[in-house]
Amino acid sequence: MLKALVEQAYNYVSDPDVWVAIGTALVRIILILIAARIAVAIITVAVNRIFTQRKGGKLQLEQRRIDTLRVLVNNVARYTIYFLAILLVLKELNFDLQPVLVSAGVLGLAVGFGAQSLVRDVITGFFIIFEDQFAVGDVVTINQLTGTVQEIGLRITKIKSWTGEVHIFPNGSINQVTNYSVQNSIAVVDVSVAYEEDLDYVQQVLREVAKKADQENDDIVKEPEVLGVQGFGASEVVIRVIAECKPMTHHAITRKLRAMIKEEFDSRGIEIPYPKMVHIQPGKQRAQG
Repeated sequence: MLKALVEQAYNYVSDPDVWVAIGTALVRIILILIAARIAVAIITVAVNRIFTQRKGGKLQLEQRRIDTLRVLVNNVARYTIYFLAILLVLKELNFDLQPVLVSAGVLGLAVGFGAQSLVRDVITGFFIIFEDQFAVGDVVTINQLTGTVQEIGLRITKIKSWTGEVHIFPNGSINQVTNYSVQNSIAVVDVSVAYEEDLDYVQQVLREVAKKADQENDDIVKEPEVLGVQGFGASEVVIRVIAECKPMTHHAITRKLRAMIKEEFDSRGIEIPYPKMVHIQPGKQRAQG
C-alpha cells in the first residue's frame, strides 16, 4: 500500500499538466495582486483629483471637509479592492466561494454580537463624519487632549499634539469634543499703563495701533476694538483690546499686537508699569530740631 501511495505521488509530481496548472495559477495570482495594487493607485490619484478644491467651481466645500472625505473614500476603496483580490486568489486556489461567503456572513453576525464596542466605534465614526463634527486639519480637544486631527476613520480618530505625540481614540470613546477651527477666534490683549497716564490719549494711541495692525495682517477679519478700562491693579490701569481673526490665528495675532503696542508706547513715552526696587543706603540719623 505504501508503495502504491509513493507511486501515485510520483505520478502526480511528474505530471506536466499539474505543473502547468500550478504555474498558471501562480501567474494569475501574481497578476491579480499587481492589478489590485495598480487599481488602488489609480483610484487614489482619481479621488485626490476629484476632491481637490477648485476656486470658482459650482460646488465649494471647506478644505477641512474635503480632506476628511478624501481620506475616508481612499480607505474604503482600498479595503474593497483588497477584499475582492483575496476572493479572486481563493478562487484560483480552487476554493468554493459560496461557503466562504456564507461563513463570513455568519462570522460577521457573531462578531457583531460579541464586539459591541467595535460596532459602536463604527457607528460613532459614521456620525462624526456625517455631521461634520470635526475634520482633518482641525484643532480640537477630545477627552481633554488637544491636538490637530491627522486622520478620521470609521473606527478610530488620530490627533497630533503640538509637542509631537499622536493620540489615537476609538470613536466610541469620544465623549466630548471642542473644535477650535470652525468659527473665527478672538485675540484678547490686556494692556497695563500707569495711573499717571492720560487714559483718553492712551486709548487713542491703541486705536491707531489697532488700525495699523488690521492693515498689515490678513488674518484679522475685523478691525481690533479698544473696549476700555478692564480693571485696576496695584500700580496699573488695565485696558482691553480685542481682535476678531481667522480660526486658530489668535495666538499669533495676540503676540503681534503686544509687540506693536510696546513699540508704539515706547515712541510716545507712555509708561508700562513694572516692579521697581528702591535701595536706601543707611545713613546718619537726622538731628532733631
